[in-house]
Amino acid sequence: MAGNLDGKTALVTGGGSGIGRAASLAYAGEGARVVVADVNVEGGEETVQLIKEAGGEAILVHADVSKPEDTQAMVAQTVEAFGSLDCAFNNAGISGGRERRLTADYLDEDWDRVISINLKGVWLCMKAEIPQMLKQGSGAIVNTASVAGLVGLTGTVAYVAAKHGVTGLTKAAAMEYSSSGIRVNAVCPGYIHTPMVQGIFDENEGYEDRVASRHPIGRLGEPSEIAAAVVWLSSDAASFVTGHNLPVDGGYMAQ
Repeated sequence: MAGNLDGKTALVTGGGSGIGRAASLAYAGEGARVVVADVNVEGGEETVQLIKEAGGEAILVHADVSKPEDTQAMVAQTVEAFGSLDCAFNNAGISGGRERRLTADYLDEDWDRVISINLKGVWLCMKAEIPQMLKQGSGAIVNTASVAGLVGLTGTVAYVAAKHGVTGLTKAAAMEYSSSGIRVNAVCPGYIHTPMVQGIFDENEGYEDRVASRHPIGRLGEPSEIAAAVVWLSSDAASFVTGHNLPVDGGYMAQ
């Protein structure tokens, strides 16, 4: 496989399904060697197999991004397998829970879990990735934020707080490391057809139609549409882009 990322190594967390799987396939389609990291081994293996069937090169690494020892080992295994870490897509995350609760009613344990994975997990990944990229003198990091990282939404306060944290973390890291050859950006998806989102729809009748209507484009997005933006931000085509939180949202933020 040949493309804009020939000879590069891309690491994707949460690569076993949804946006992570689509991004893994898109990276491979542009010629990158892909490390698929996930706690979901079965899903990760399926992604690796899809890449190999398409002629690409990929391995699976089991990693829980909320654990610093896992994120450090994930990067070490990436470099051991392929010799470099050129692109990192810090995408692993969870929803704010299928039961919507207002701020004063939100459960402590749900808050801790969402923040641990969706915000601290991104920081731990970057903490492991950046030293390797500094050694190389270059690298591109893309984090998964959300439109919930740009505006407030009701009933999912921990998710909103975590994603706002990711957008701020992205800007701060870009300021710190851009002069060292490392670009740091984020994608901010609208509502996307993923297993995580579908689970919410399944338990809330009529919610999918209401959510779709919030996007001026008139529909939900597809994982491949987010993946295309991620690969662009990772490539030399975006060489002058850093510290940007890019909405890929069907016009959601234009309202």
